[in-house]
Amino acid sequence: MLTAMSARLSSQDQLRLPLTRDVPASAAAFVRSASNAFAHDALAVWPDSTGRVMALCGPAGCGKSHLAALWAERVGAVPLNGSEAVLADPLELEGRPVLLDIAQDADDETLFHLINLAQQDGGALLMVSRPSPRRWQVAVPDLRSRLDAVRVVAMEAPDDLVLSAILGARFAERSITPGDGVVDYLIRRIDRSAAAAADIVERLDAQHRPVTRTLARQVLETSADLFEEPGEGLQP
Repeated sequence: MLTAMSARLSSQDQLRLPLTRDVPASAAAFVRSASNAFAHDALAVWPDSTGRVMALCGPAGCGKSHLAALWAERVGAVPLNGSEAVLADPLELEGRPVLLDIAQDADDETLFHLINLAQQDGGALLMVSRPSPRRWQVAVPDLRSRLDAVRVVAMEAPDDLVLSAILGARFAERSITPGDGVVDYLIRRIDRSAAAAADIVERLDAQHRPVTRTLARQVLETSADLFEEPGEGLQP
């Protein structure tokens, strides 16, 4: 099972993987809400009887990588990026859980062998991407059938509770105490993603002024790219 994956690379080319990975400090602040509860609860007890391969899917900025990092820390998973997975030394993956972020970027042969490798005792494979594996474009028929059978858990765009927590954390990182109503004002107007939350906080910080609702409105008026629906929602 490991032969094809190993044969493509010499030992000098293979990527030596860290046996542990530090989870970002913000991982402890993950907020469970209606937008992520199903995925959160599924990963809290997996691997389990539902199988050893799972896909975590959802829109950009919904917290997939954050939740996956929590899982990886809990089970001691080897972290891989889809595009670099071909460089992994298979011997380091035997009998270990693997976290494959942006999984659809992995080439077909590598992905096929990682799925097979996950079936070994102690193995598991969590694949993280935006679309479901059923929508990935693959050319290997056997891989197609395996991906169609993978259990998929989905996350939704951050709801008000999650987006409020993200904004609060980004403000705290910059030692900013926003004025009354600023966070509520922003969550009704910016795109529902962690990236948009970080971006608007950075733009507010760059003003070097107290972060008030008035300042938030002024910055948003020149930041149409952050609107969930550009041009709307700017009323006082």
